[in-house]
Amino acid sequence: MTYSSIEDVMRALLWIALSFMLALPSFAQEAPDRDATGGAQTLEDIMARQRGETLDDSFRRDATGQGNVEALIGQLGTRGGASDAEVFRALRYGSADTTTAARGPTSGLLIQDSGMKWLSFREGPLLRYGLIFLGVMTAAILAFYLYRGKILIDGPKTGRMIIRFDAFERFSHWVMGVSFILLGLSGLYLIAGRKFLIPWMGHGVYADIAEAGKWVHNNISWAFMISLVFVFILWVKHNIPDRGDIQWMAKAGGLFSKGVHPPAKKFNAGQKIIFWSVIILGFSISLSGVALLFPFEVSVFAKTFQIVNMTGLPNLIMGAPLPEVLSPYEEMQLSQLWHGIVAFLFIGIIIAHIYLGSVGMEGAIETMATGEVDEQWAKEHHSIWYDEEMAKAKEATSDQATPAE
Repeated sequence: MTYSSIEDVMRALLWIALSFMLALPSFAQEAPDRDATGGAQTLEDIMARQRGETLDDSFRRDATGQGNVEALIGQLGTRGGASDAEVFRALRYGSADTTTAARGPTSGLLIQDSGMKWLSFREGPLLRYGLIFLGVMTAAILAFYLYRGKILIDGPKTGRMIIRFDAFERFSHWVMGVSFILLGLSGLYLIAGRKFLIPWMGHGVYADIAEAGKWVHNNISWAFMISLVFVFILWVKHNIPDRGDIQWMAKAGGLFSKGVHPPAKKFNAGQKIIFWSVIILGFSISLSGVALLFPFEVSVFAKTFQIVNMTGLPNLIMGAPLPEVLSPYEEMQLSQLWHGIVAFLFIGIIIAHIYLGSVGMEGAIETMATGEVDEQWAKEHHSIWYDEEMAKAKEATSDQATPAE
């Protein structure tokens, strides 16, 4: 073997050794002496944070000069009780004793770095997986339509109509439906438009539409919340689960089989799922929406985390409790992220509801247009409710009959 060949082999071995040491830095260096760093980060700390690993930052959080005798005079005092680095750490972690001329829930918070995590999640996983979910839901509905087609009434129409929803029920439903569509469209524009529409329409046009969309979103939300309360009061008694729902679910409501019509009351099991999804998601998104409408006035997550921690589930699942002390900015950021998560889920469910209530099923849209349905439709889709209504009509007729003389 020549000298040059030996040199090449040695270089290769040296390159492998260096690569191994860089890939496994814990073997190449010992854990840093935190007392020696004085609260400063090391390269490994920065790399661990970039890898998304959980890092114990107590070595920085606690290094704020509080242990100094001079610091007792005042952390920001004129005698230099704490170094500049220690002061900035105290400001960052909210342990500095500061006073400001301004008054307000955020006036004492001079440094907060949770905004970058919020922005990264909002423009990354939230937007990406939210749009994927809506795309998958739309594709699934399209595939179902191609497989099943429009669900038609099997028997011949009777021409006799039966009242299913009165005027106030229809009014409440349409107010909630129209307001939700406006909220969904304006919300999607605001959260996704910056990334997808600005390159197409430019900043100026986008900003004008976004300003109008924000006004619509903030004000139409009240119509949605009020109608949500009305819908709950009107229909909650008809949406209590019962044993008959098990049979309906076992046959998937006949959605995948022609001529199959499991018995159902005024609302079948599928409609009950939609109802409770609307109520639960509607209440949740309204709560986070109110927190966003009144910044720093409504604290939702700190109190919620306290209740959840009492169950012990966070410790069981994550090995640590949820944070029970949140800054005003963190409350707002969590409210905005939760608002977006619930909105994507909500929109996906409503897309399926709109499909079945319009082009997906014959006679369904008439229930909310005129409030009346053909008796044959009622017998096929809600046979128990139909029998109850016929019994009521027969009893009313017999009560009105005049006895023979």
